[in-house]
Amino acid sequence: MKSMMATVLKWKVHKNSIPLTMITYSSAVPDAAQRRGHHPRGLSTLTDTVAVAAVTFDRPDDVRTLLGALAQQTHTPHAIALVDSGTADVREIAAAAPAEVTYVRSLANLGGAGGFSLAILNAIASGAQWIWIMDDDAHPEDPACLATLLAAAKDRNLDVVVPLIVAPGEPTKLSFPFRIDGHLTHERSVVEPLGFIDNVGQFFNGALIRTDVFFKVGLPDLRLFIRGDETDFMLRLRAAKVKFGTVTSVALTHPAGWGEVQEVLGDRLHVLVPETPFKRFYYYRNRGFLTRKHRRVRSLVADAVGYPLFFLKKGDLKGLAKWASTYGAGLRGAKFGPMKDQKF
Repeated sequence: MKSMMATVLKWKVHKNSIPLTMITYSSAVPDAAQRRGHHPRGLSTLTDTVAVAAVTFDRPDDVRTLLGALAQQTHTPHAIALVDSGTADVREIAAAAPAEVTYVRSLANLGGAGGFSLAILNAIASGAQWIWIMDDDAHPEDPACLATLLAAAKDRNLDVVVPLIVAPGEPTKLSFPFRIDGHLTHERSVVEPLGFIDNVGQFFNGALIRTDVFFKVGLPDLRLFIRGDETDFMLRLRAAKVKFGTVTSVALTHPAGWGEVQEVLGDRLHVLVPETPFKRFYYYRNRGFLTRKHRRVRSLVADAVGYPLFFLKKGDLKGLAKWASTYGAGLRGAKFGPMKDQKF
């Protein structure tokens, strides 16, 4: 019979502060450290210690699947930090997980950027040398995923490695496209033989990042909330000359974004149009903001041509006006603030 030990830390805060509860669940017989053959106090003497930084928002079944897949990895993570910003907590799922989980309950919706930042900080605090980032609706395709990523990082002397992302139930299809020789492709068979794609990654799902990197480039930008924090992080890696890339021999499963990709001039020019006003607002604003922040002239030209063509072909003048207004606000650094102050 499995007994559980829970260590609970609570901070009393002022009424206007954000309350957080951190609970670490682990099996008592045997404890997680004993199963891994080491004691947490000895982390400094170990190599390749990995802590998972995961976020969730109202996806209990997905969380259960993710935690089960993490427990099956041949290279066992020594810690898992799970940040939950949902409307109904998943602490019981975390408590029942086969691996040790540090459950962090946030009563504020931090968005993907804020949630990942909080999870990453908790994972770093575990003393791990590497941080493996996960969204709740993603999970490793096979038990050797983490071990393969670590081996690739060591073999290529990389600080960041990212797996392929494949569609649930369709492992031959990529959830997000790669541009190969000027053409977009969702076909895994086109990308997988490459072995490695330098300086490109589809963050954050499955990204394995050396802890030191966060002290060089920082955490995901809380201001971006969703849709753009991953691009900003990749561009900061490039600016800091951090070595990274995609390992095409290993994959994570994650829902596809096919419906958002809209071709304008065949597969030579496309635009992304998220499916809800909420997601469109953050994507357009953040894309404009990052275009200016990182001086992305090619992106500016592509957007200035692609989006008007897309909306005019559809006869959607209202959509064009909304894109121009939101994208322009991003270019000016405007329309930032708490989600409650935004108009979608």
